[in-house]
Amino acid sequence: MNNDVILWTKDLTKTFGGVVAVDHVNLKVKRGLCHAIIGPNGAGKSTLFNLISGILKPTHGRVFFEGKDITGLPPYKITELGIGRSFQIYNLFPNLTALENVRLAVQAHKKLTKSSILKNVRELKDVTWEAMRILSLVGLWGKSSIPARNLTPSDKRKLEIAIAMAGDPKLLALDEPTSGVSLEELGSVIRVIEKIKNMPDKTILLIEHKMDVVLQIADIITVMDRGKIIAEGKPNEIVKNEKVQEIYLGAGI
Repeated sequence: MNNDVILWTKDLTKTFGGVVAVDHVNLKVKRGLCHAIIGPNGAGKSTLFNLISGILKPTHGRVFFEGKDITGLPPYKITELGIGRSFQIYNLFPNLTALENVRLAVQAHKKLTKSSILKNVRELKDVTWEAMRILSLVGLWGKSSIPARNLTPSDKRKLEIAIAMAGDPKLLALDEPTSGVSLEELGSVIRVIEKIKNMPDKTILLIEHKMDVVLQIADIITVMDRGKIIAEGKPNEIVKNEKVQEIYLGAGI
């Protein structure tokens, strides 16, 4: 496989009983781009993400990351290889501060010994500074002491992105990163994603329902329907695709 492709799947398939959720999907994600996956509810997008990140094991097919077959590896192994993931549903420790949430993620990625984990946090200055650096990246430096439960929806999304960035991933997989975010706050989340997109060593794989967001930040768009890929191309190509308009976008776009 071309070195420009960081992630690819071969005939990836997942069935649940008689339902085919992902149907022989061949996806190629190029290094350094923002690649969006769109489609109606039930298209198989989140199932595809769960197969890539190791949460689900495929019924058939393979997943490759940087030339390595990662099919069926547990999520923590896939994370160690360089794939970070956020989730559609908030996956935070609500009673911990923003800093504590990210610091725990940094500690996990640093594989600290049991004795190190039990140390007073003041003795883990490098962990704290790394967590603060990541909070600054997503615009939460000034909100580090606020409990996660008290953050606005947009800041919670930024915090989830921060946690996914704790291991300095090569590929950042974002599942509905603007879900629950108001129109007034939407721009701040988009700016965080664009900031990461512009980092030279980062690739983004994105599921997103808001088409204005996808068209603004995606370099390549893959369209799924009923578990299959039905179209792929640059945003201007997808907008003009009649099959996509009929199945997903509607004639008004």
